[in-house]
This record gives sequence, C-alpha cells and structure tokens, in this order.
Amino acid sequence: MGIKLAIIGGTGVYDPAMLENLENMEVETRYGTALLAKGYYQGEEVAFLARHGTRHGTPPHRVNYRANIAALVKLGVERVIATAAVGSLNEKMPPGAMVLLGQFLDFTKGRESTFFDGGEAGVVHTDVTEPYCPELNRALLSAAKKAGLNLTDGAVYVCAEGPRFETPAEISMFKLLGGDLVGMTNVPEVVLAREAGLCYSTVALSTNFAAGISPNVLTHREVLEVMAGNTGNVRTLLAEVIGTLNKDRNCDCAALGSKIPL
Repeated sequence: MGIKLAIIGGTGVYDPAMLENLENMEVETRYGTALLAKGYYQGEEVAFLARHGTRHGTPPHRVNYRANIAALVKLGVERVIATAAVGSLNEKMPPGAMVLLGQFLDFTKGRESTFFDGGEAGVVHTDVTEPYCPELNRALLSAAKKAGLNLTDGAVYVCAEGPRFETPAEISMFKLLGGDLVGMTNVPEVVLAREAGLCYSTVALSTNFAAGISPNVLTHREVLEVMAGNTGNVRTLLAEVIGTLNKDRNCDCAALGSKIPL
C-alpha cells in the first residue's frame, strides 16, 4: 500500500517515538530536499517530518513548506496530522490544552505560499472553505475520547510571520478579529496541503497566554517546558488515531486539490 499517513512534528515534537524500524529518508522535489523518517506502528507505515529539523534549527519563516508537502505527495501520502505549539488568546484554551484547528487568519508576509505561480505551474484558485479535513478532525476527536484526553475543537489560528513574538497591540487586534490561538507555522503548510488534495489536520498545543494576556515575558524556553509536559499526550493521541483511520477517504479533500508540480 505504501505510506498513506504522515505526521508533521512542530516545536517540541522532534521524534516519532511510537514508530518502529525507523528509516531516514531524503526526498528530492523541484522545491528542494525534504528530510523525513518512516517507520511502522501496529503494521501501518507512517512518515514523520520534523518541521524545524530534529534540533529545531530552522526558524518558522525559513521552513521549506513547499518541499515538505511535495515530498509527502511523492511518497503517496494522503493524510497529514500536524502538531503546532501556540500561544493562546482564549481563556478556554489555557497552557497545556490540546486544540483542533478549524479556521485560520493569515498574517504572514514573505513566504512561498502556493504551488501555482503561473507559467508551467498554471494558475489555480483553491477553495479553502474548510482548510482542515473534517473527517480527519472527527477521527482525532474520537481517538481523544477513547484515550481519555481533552481535545477542544474548532479554534481559529492566527499565523504570524515570526520569528519574534507578537506585541500586545497585535494580540489585541488578533483577538478582535476572532483569533483563538497564535503561531508561526500553520500557514502556508495548511494551504499547500489543500492545494495538493491532502487530508490535513493540526493538533495545536497551547504553551502560554500571548503577550499582553500573560503576566510574564514570553520565552522560547517556556514554550519548550510546557511542550515537554504535553508530548506524552500528543503521542498517545497519535497512537490511538493511527489504527482507526479508514482505508478510503470519505471527504472532499482530494477533489478540492489539484495535481501539483513535483
């Protein structure tokens, strides 16, 4: 069958501890080389990609999102579950909470955000009414319930350019616009996955209240410390969901996507 599922690990999720017989891979694409690993969980072959590298060496605005998604397509992947560390704008999503994304607001500035730049690639306008796969989100919610984990659904994610943290004024604006969480990586990753027709969901991990809400000065160490406490829950959720996914996709993600240049 080949690799049908991929996990993209964000900040703090640098290794696929639940996978066996790991093998490192380099996948060449027209956008660059993507570094991945593949392994098995209960007989299911799964790809794993550390978004920032295994030592967090790549900042969010320098991640080669196009190469990463194109590499997954070349491997035959159909579903992607991503994780992302986020700051919270919503008191109902405090530090330590796990949250499924439902919509996003894009405040990135200088990123390669599409596979379709015209010319040979053509011009394609992709529908993103539902940026995150509803079928995959339902599977994650069901898996969380079975595992006894609290997973909140339907958050609005604000993607900032980074790598700096946001100002209190920016956070106030994002909150007024309906944002629940803020991070630096989910766009253009989610958009590229939609363009490629992949089922894509993100489990966001709240690590802190955002600037102006938190009483403390934000640091990357704080993010890593909270993530360390949440890593076990994330792995439990991923292990629970892998075996529950149907072989056939019953959603519109593939139909909404297009053949991307590889």
